[in-house]
Amino acid sequence: MKQANYDWKLSSGEPSEAFFQLINNHNLSPFIGRMLWQRGYQEEQEIKQFLHPKEQELHDPYLMHDMDKAINRIQEAVISGEKILVYGDYDADGITSTTIMKETLELLGAEVEAFLPNRFEHGYGPNQEVYKEKISQGTQLIVTVDNGVAGNEAIAYAQSVGVDVIVTDHHEMPAVLPDAFAIVHPRHPDGNYPFTDLAGVGVAFKVATALLEEAPAEFLDLVAIGTVADLVSLTGENRSLVSLGIDAIRHSERIGLQALFAESGAKMKDADEMTIGFSIAPRLNAIGRMGDPNPAVELMATFDEEVAQTQAKKLNEINEERKSIVEEITQEALAMANPANSIHLLANSGWHEGVLGIVAGKIMNETGKPTIVLTLKEDGTAKGSGRSVEALNLYEMLNQTRDLFTYFGGHHAAVGLTMPQENLEVLQEKMNAYVKENKIDLTKGPTMQIDEVLSPKDASLTLLDELKLLAPFGTDNPVPQFLFQQVTARQVKKIGANQQHLKFVLTDEGEQLDAVAFGFGSQESELLNDSLDIVGKLSVNEWNGRKKAQLLVSDFEVKGLQVFDWRAKRFRDHEVLPEKACYLAFDETVKKQVSPSIREQVVLFEEMDQMKHWLETNQPESLVLVDCPTELDELKAVFNAGTFSRVYLLGISSQEAYLNGVGSREQYARLFQFIKTQDKVDIRYKTKAVAQYLKIPEKLLIFMIQVFFELKFVTIDDGVLQKVAHPESHPLTESTLYQQRLKKIKVEEFLLLSDIPTIKRWLTT
Repeated sequence: MKQANYDWKLSSGEPSEAFFQLINNHNLSPFIGRMLWQRGYQEEQEIKQFLHPKEQELHDPYLMHDMDKAINRIQEAVISGEKILVYGDYDADGITSTTIMKETLELLGAEVEAFLPNRFEHGYGPNQEVYKEKISQGTQLIVTVDNGVAGNEAIAYAQSVGVDVIVTDHHEMPAVLPDAFAIVHPRHPDGNYPFTDLAGVGVAFKVATALLEEAPAEFLDLVAIGTVADLVSLTGENRSLVSLGIDAIRHSERIGLQALFAESGAKMKDADEMTIGFSIAPRLNAIGRMGDPNPAVELMATFDEEVAQTQAKKLNEINEERKSIVEEITQEALAMANPANSIHLLANSGWHEGVLGIVAGKIMNETGKPTIVLTLKEDGTAKGSGRSVEALNLYEMLNQTRDLFTYFGGHHAAVGLTMPQENLEVLQEKMNAYVKENKIDLTKGPTMQIDEVLSPKDASLTLLDELKLLAPFGTDNPVPQFLFQQVTARQVKKIGANQQHLKFVLTDEGEQLDAVAFGFGSQESELLNDSLDIVGKLSVNEWNGRKKAQLLVSDFEVKGLQVFDWRAKRFRDHEVLPEKACYLAFDETVKKQVSPSIREQVVLFEEMDQMKHWLETNQPESLVLVDCPTELDELKAVFNAGTFSRVYLLGISSQEAYLNGVGSREQYARLFQFIKTQDKVDIRYKTKAVAQYLKIPEKLLIFMIQVFFELKFVTIDDGVLQKVAHPESHPLTESTLYQQRLKKIKVEEFLLLSDIPTIKRWLTT
């Protein structure tokens, strides 16, 4: 069996008849009705607001804490000609927030400068040295966007020298807030804002709305990008903002955004939340991960086409570099991962710290275990990020060992930390002990919510059109995951530059569905089973003007016995060996045809009692059939004597019985005539030459000579073959070797030519 990487949770509960009547009244299908019900939209008003987000009214910005105070101070600064600094963050949310605030202030005629910190030089949030520098250059008012609520020290400095700081932020609020002039935050305990999950760009948009006295439609494209990129809840007001923003992107005249779309290969007219999440946001995030993020604001705000194209190309190149670095570090880190550890703690020098969170997430998804990835720095510290599964609160666990760190912060699923390198070994020991002592089960992997069970015939373009009603998708409104049970993968092939992806066709009762499994290239053989359960997201594949539904695979599992086809010659030198396996052979000579790593582990079948004892002693989980037995019953008996979940069919044929057969009457006659004409033949050295002369395959010739020897047609003494002068006449079928060969041919025909489902059924019945 092959266990799923995720812990699948199938949505349960059937809507009432009254609910289905409500759905019918709104001309919605029962399928969409069940999806809405399972997502918690069960009342008519909730359904209306969810399905028609553009019709929701955006909330009054003045309901947010300190909004009136912030607006008055900014207006005063504009009127007085004060120099205003917009201090942002280096991610996509911060970039879009900064652009909106900068452009809003420019529309009001303000003297404004935008600044994004470099994560490697300045760190996250308000930096006192930067504040000092900017104030010395004439800054008289600082407005933070997407940061500030934890910047107590820097903000206190600015206020102490007479420079007001207005904080606009959305992050978790610490117990002690900074002594800023104003704190505009949707979750401030003294505020009355009805929606608390705005991204930083959403808060900036609200400030812009208050300053401009109307919701500025020209900024909605940036609002959508920042909101989707920051993975905040796509419900309520965020759903409205993103829905409106996607429409704005499709018609945006922002030339920097047009250039970025062109570089990414995405089409603005077809933009949606997936385009933002997988094409635009990664390019904006990458520049902040790799270095100075300020060119991204220049790109978003420019009116110069040449600048737009130059900066868009730069962002694209940086993103490609980021992807390459992530892939390289991921492979290096995976090679270091010790399966014995409950939590991976992976550290190495030279790893780029800006991408370690991404790497940790990839390794966690690959292995199913929480992962911390650190780069070893020259100052003796280790710095990086961690990601965790639902079963383990990473922050809570590491908080108990806070004394090991020089810096530590985060939440349940993600942390950032810096620590002395000499503490790494101790941390690994303490994490393993914590998992064991608290009996935390890490075998199931992260939870994956499954919306519906479908069959390939259900996955139609019509269904995909219906699913658009639930978009935009994101946090708290995820893209639906569908389960396809007991299906078969056909035409499986590797794709991608590094063969890291798979493409195949799902089949069930004659119905087919194209499927793509990104990142599953190493699991090709796992899919070659006759019965899979597979989970994925539906999408449209358009090629040469034709549209088809396809499945983007998220996970899969195989229940019961798996049989793997290793019969191709390339597997004879296979180095990726299954653990706890019985390498079973029936002919000792076959050892010469496998790699040394397998040769040392081969168990030679002698008789059944010997095999039962070996199986009881070693308790293997996998059976690797190195060659073919003479009797199928021997193999069946070994299989039944063990508890195997996997069978690997290597099936080497030393004698190539099926390929060469037993020999024809004409071939035997030719050999007999040759022997009659020879006094003696040294078959130790002359077999190949004789085979070529008689035009008989060498292995078949050896078998035929053995049959002649058994029937006493010839003698063999010290490797020298000699005819018998007057041999008794015997039919070939009297030879025991001949009869065994006939059986071997039937066995090889079955084991080497049958498809895997047929062999699997034979083993299990």
